[in-house]
Amino acid sequence: MTAKIEQLRSKQEETKSIESPEATFEMTGRVKWFNTVKGFGFLTPNNEPGDIFLHLSCLREAGHEYVAEGVSVTCIVVRRSKGLQAIKVLDIDTSTAVPFEPRVPEKNNVTNHPAVQPQGDFVEVEVKWFDPVKGYGFLTRGDGTQDIFVHMETLRREGALPVQAGQRMNVRIGDSEKGPQVAEIQRPE
Repeated sequence: MTAKIEQLRSKQEETKSIESPEATFEMTGRVKWFNTVKGFGFLTPNNEPGDIFLHLSCLREAGHEYVAEGVSVTCIVVRRSKGLQAIKVLDIDTSTAVPFEPRVPEKNNVTNHPAVQPQGDFVEVEVKWFDPVKGYGFLTRGDGTQDIFVHMETLRREGALPVQAGQRMNVRIGDSEKGPQVAEIQRPE
């Protein structure tokens, strides 16, 4: 069995030495969309047709957890069988981001999530994660603090959709049976 593994390893090493390394080049593109739950998104390059695939692991290597729509990203790119793929993020320019504009909640027949009574003043929080499919997520006030539950119905009611991981907002918190929960969201001025 060990001899078989050694044969496979030496064959892989031979193949690696025969293959030429992938050609890399620098490109800049704007975020078309990025979903932190899925762990990837796409950039629209400034000077080439098609899209650039951007994986969350590539962003994390550069010290980022998300990028908003419209943000300009300069990266090292490689051309693969399925198209262009970012392999290293060099720079992120947030000045080109699409501004966040809360939507007015629509009247519909969706049953409202039970609201909690707000307690205290507004506090600044960051979206830790939010999954629109599940209909909820969690916010954080920072390291060492208890997470704050947020339900999609609260976001709809307050006109705060869509939200992304890393987004900052001001909320008032209430106590629910399971712990802290968003009761009210301050609308940006």
